[in-house]
Amino acid sequence: MIGKLLKGRYQIVQFINAGAFGQIYLAEDIHQPGFPKCIVKYLKSFSQDPRCLPAAKRRFISETFTLKRLGHHDQIPQLLACFEDKQEFYLVQEFVQGHALNAELPIRNGCLKCWTEQQVIQLLQEVLGILEFVHSQGIIHCDIKPNNLIRRIADDKLFLIDFGAVQTIRGQSSIYRQYWKGNLHNISSSLLGYTPAEQLIGYTCPNSDIYALGAIAIQALIGLEPSQLQAHPETREIQWQHLYQAKTDLSHKLAEILTKMVRYDFRERYQSVSEVLAALQQLAHIPVPVLVGGNNQVKTLNVRSLTMNSQPEIIFDPTELDLPTEPASNVKTTAVTNKPSPLLTGMGVGIAVNTLAISFGLYSLVHTATSDSEPDILNKATEDYQRGDLNEAIALAESIPNHSSVYPEAQAAIMEWRQDWQLAIAQFQAVEKAFNEQRWLEVVIEARKIPPITYWQNKAQLLVKKVQPQIDAEAQTLLQQAYEQALNKDFTAALKYLQQIPPEASAIAIVQQKRVEYSQKQEIKADYLLQQAFNLAATKDFQGALEYLREIPPGTAAYAKAEAKIDEYLEKQRIKDFVATTPPLTLIHLPQIPEVPQDSKAETPQDLNPGNRLQEAMQQYLIKTTDELNATPEEAEKAPTSQP
Repeated sequence: MIGKLLKGRYQIVQFINAGAFGQIYLAEDIHQPGFPKCIVKYLKSFSQDPRCLPAAKRRFISETFTLKRLGHHDQIPQLLACFEDKQEFYLVQEFVQGHALNAELPIRNGCLKCWTEQQVIQLLQEVLGILEFVHSQGIIHCDIKPNNLIRRIADDKLFLIDFGAVQTIRGQSSIYRQYWKGNLHNISSSLLGYTPAEQLIGYTCPNSDIYALGAIAIQALIGLEPSQLQAHPETREIQWQHLYQAKTDLSHKLAEILTKMVRYDFRERYQSVSEVLAALQQLAHIPVPVLVGGNNQVKTLNVRSLTMNSQPEIIFDPTELDLPTEPASNVKTTAVTNKPSPLLTGMGVGIAVNTLAISFGLYSLVHTATSDSEPDILNKATEDYQRGDLNEAIALAESIPNHSSVYPEAQAAIMEWRQDWQLAIAQFQAVEKAFNEQRWLEVVIEARKIPPITYWQNKAQLLVKKVQPQIDAEAQTLLQQAYEQALNKDFTAALKYLQQIPPEASAIAIVQQKRVEYSQKQEIKADYLLQQAFNLAATKDFQGALEYLREIPPGTAAYAKAEAKIDEYLEKQRIKDFVATTPPLTLIHLPQIPEVPQDSKAETPQDLNPGNRLQEAMQQYLIKTTDELNATPEEAEKAPTSQP
């Protein structure tokens, strides 16, 4: 890939990272002055399972739509382009020059200092501000962790990256809260890390992001990662307060906020970002210093961030993701300030790429626990789909983690649901059109073409019931026409009328009886026509025999024999016509072969003249042909075929 030019514009210059669904590269936009840097995500399914390709495509569409939807927020990478080429997907986004937040967090051995309370408060306020905007767009990030928070060198602002694992905020939360109530206690807190319990079992909600951010804040305060902390054996709550020396009112209040952010049961956490911000505002009277590189004094390069002054180049037109379309009116989006794009050289690019290798990794949610309820999730999603809630069904199916045994089945179901749903919509519109145009029988015919989705089939059946009287009236008309054709012994035409009567007609029992009766009579008539053809052929009336054979309807047992006899009788009729129009051989004057002069020196055989043999061969051929014409059909079938 290094050196490859994508879409004639994006030049790949360096490999950054690889994941389960593809690779990430640093590229240059050669269409922009100074060749500014950008990030290229190359998404491709490397699995041999063909069902994994839709999963890669789904992730690509999801992140593309999410970045496009989020627009130009000052702390979210801007989408520059996305396109598909030979089932390989490329996403180009803004390059943020900086380092991942994990470079500022204290590590286990205590090499770096823990953060102050003021620094933690500022971290919470800044990231919560980003999440408030993201959640207002109906999106849950689902992968809040230090590697996905980048501090931009230019202004020390935090950027939230990697939107490849987002989920939409689902409605009817009370139903799912009750549904998942019994499953939360199956997972130990020591296995969670930055991922809350409900997300591991398939139910992600907005405060799942709040949990992850709270875990990061606790790590900053005490210097231990969430996986290193112990959980209460009964409540499964993270035990961390004893490691934090709360000496002031600020300490106590901050500890209460963080504890509530990381409650094991999501119903006991803050339910929204605004609730957390409101709690933090109570600490606003305490001055919060500006955090520049963290208290750990992380060294950064004095290089301005690189942004692009161009609109996103959306080449691929994704239509498979269902996202909310109405953003909240009370959230303001801050536009990105466009700056000149200087070239990054030397060590600057090297450090930037090293930090991006950590921060821009493709989404890989750590699933260390297996939930027995995952098949139930898929069953519940199927029920929602049949009930008519497509978005809810897809959201549930997408919540099944990729390590699950039912994950491929869930992805295949999502593809099938989307395709059948669009087909059902189009087919139902055809039903409505036939209904409005008073084409009653077509209403029934089109309704039967609707895919097996209970919701759409029930809607179509409502229209079918409305036209039931008209269907019965037309069925009686068709049945009467079938009776008339049967009286004329035209059972083929009678059956065609009966076939037009739908099974929804009230007279369907009589129709089925008549179909059996007329089919039997049609077979009898076909056998009669075939026998008549044999009788005429025995009298050398091949033309009359052909007329009977052509009346035998397709689909009958006699039809195959008729097809074979048609070819045979056509050939015999041709011979008969030839014999009738050919003059007698005695009238044929064959050319005389001149005699060779006696004084000629050329050697001539005694039987040089072939005239006698030619006449003999012609006589034998005509005699044999005449014998075949005079033979009965049975004798003709036994006689060997001659090749003149």
